[in-house]
Amino acid sequence: MDTWDALQHDIVTCRACPRLVAYREEVARTRKRAYRDWEYWGRPLPGFGDPQAWLLVVGLAPAAHGANRTGRMFTGDGSGATLTAALYRAGLANQPTSDHRDDGLELRGVFETAVVRCAPPENRPTRQEIENCLPFLAREMALLLNVRVVLALGQIALEGYRTLLRQHGVDVPLIPFRHGAVVSFPPPLPTLLVSYHPSRQNTQTGRLTPQMLDKVLQAAHMIGKREK
Repeated sequence: MDTWDALQHDIVTCRACPRLVAYREEVARTRKRAYRDWEYWGRPLPGFGDPQAWLLVVGLAPAAHGANRTGRMFTGDGSGATLTAALYRAGLANQPTSDHRDDGLELRGVFETAVVRCAPPENRPTRQEIENCLPFLAREMALLLNVRVVLALGQIALEGYRTLLRQHGVDVPLIPFRHGAVVSFPPPLPTLLVSYHPSRQNTQTGRLTPQMLDKVLQAAHMIGKREK
């Protein structure tokens, strides 16, 4: 029987993708000038959050100088700052910031993960790298027994999750990427919600506003209560 400890060990020690291994370790070795005093994590990232979560947030991958530096999902970069602030406003986090893995952040009813666990060059994992990583997401979902809503952040997260479902025999239609889209599946599969990724590229251009993210989380709350 799988356990959280076994899963975390398998994720952190994974070296299945040579390109990603080389990149994450090079970034950790050379560092960014602003973080030259940091000891970078430089390894694959396990998920983070409440093991009793009803909401599963699925992102793309750790940022090279964000989670690859801090060692925790959605921590230490603009995406993490935007997402954590939104979770706090929704009553799903105990604080509005996510700066480092010992900052006291606690998620309430939420688990954060990604389709790829290593920082990819230019944030662009290959199809094979995504498929190599998806078994980790499948194992997390098998351990997260209370998930009723999956929130996919960005098109790659959406397609990765769709691929995972198809690998497990679920008849999944083509899902056009649209912010706010809701896709229902037969029970016990969770309902899927779609959002733009909270990257600075999206938030600084106004493509994704705090209000838009708040509305998605409000929709998640309503679905979660309805399907409880």
